[in-house]
Amino acid sequence: MLSQVEVEADKERVRQIFSLLEQHYPHARTRLEYANPFQLFVAVLLSAQTTDEQVNRITAPLFAAVPTPQKMARMKPEDLEPYLKGCGLYRNKSRYLVEASRMIVDDFGGVLPDNFTGLTSLPGIGRKSANVILNVAFGKPALAVDTHVFRVARRLGLASAKSTAGVEDELKEKLPPEEWGAMHHRLIAHGRAVCRARRPKCTGCILKDYCAKGKSAAAEA
Repeated sequence: MLSQVEVEADKERVRQIFSLLEQHYPHARTRLEYANPFQLFVAVLLSAQTTDEQVNRITAPLFAAVPTPQKMARMKPEDLEPYLKGCGLYRNKSRYLVEASRMIVDDFGGVLPDNFTGLTSLPGIGRKSANVILNVAFGKPALAVDTHVFRVARRLGLASAKSTAGVEDELKEKLPPEEWGAMHHRLIAHGRAVCRARRPKCTGCILKDYCAKGKSAAAEA
């Protein structure tokens, strides 16, 4: 069991990590391009196993042709597939989007639900995706844990859970709700730019003094 001094030291360490991330990535935000909550929902669903840049290339013509859930609900998955062919798992995603659009129209009055239960009832939307939509589209406190957030949080000792839901809970305990969404984007930005899964740039990392991996890399340099 940690002493009170150790507990306070750990809290200060966590505060310093979050402060450095805020200073270094003050404008971190989603790279997905969208005009309304439904379009963000579509982009988030498509982003699984596909880069944000590729999603944006796909959604530009898609949204021009199919801008609303009402129009998408009237389509068949095979009608949607040609728009999504540059996207991983595009056949499954075409089916999810048509089915979800029909649910939005039939069950939610044509409006994308703005709550976790409603969003996760839609095909293709899990916990991470629902949290992204809640925070980015609706401005609600939510903290999505993707592969970047999971990796960076565990490397920095901000979380130790072996599941994304567990890491989400640990991070939420360390941050006020109004900071959840912003820290999600900052951790992603750091994971993409520096703390990569393969060959992370530890020696130049702003957080190397707070990371066992970073300290080891610095000692070997």
